[in-house]
Amino acid sequence: MTTARDIMHPGVQCVDEDANLVEAARLMRDLDVGSLPICGEDDRLHGIITDRDIVIRAVAGGLDLTTTKASEFGCHVHWVDASDSLSEVLRTMEDNQIRRVPVIEDHRLVGMVSEADLARHLPEDRLASFVERVYA
Repeated sequence: MTTARDIMHPGVQCVDEDANLVEAARLMRDLDVGSLPICGEDDRLHGIITDRDIVIRAVAGGLDLTTTKASEFGCHVHWVDASDSLSEVLRTMEDNQIRRVPVIEDHRLVGMVSEADLARHLPEDRLASFVERVYA
């Protein structure tokens, strides 16, 4: 059985919950990613911030990017356990129409599964079905 651990990319870097949006955007740029997990001092996952959050909610909303904290964007986050099956990962992502999902093990963030990871591990027809469901 293929698990989330088998397909995830490990070593995900978090943005600190107290970081401002400029810092979060720079970290996304430097890592060449479109989203970052938000972690607290307890080293636990508190949410996810996306480049779209920064542009649509913050810039277009007129927020001060230097004083607005990443934690203000840490809404409900969906995640999977490292031992969850590929089917469970797909179900979580499809049901919630999300393109990336954090992977947790022993209450700690251990990786992330993205569309690119799925593309490397799914047959073409199953990947097409995933894309159709997530972007519907």
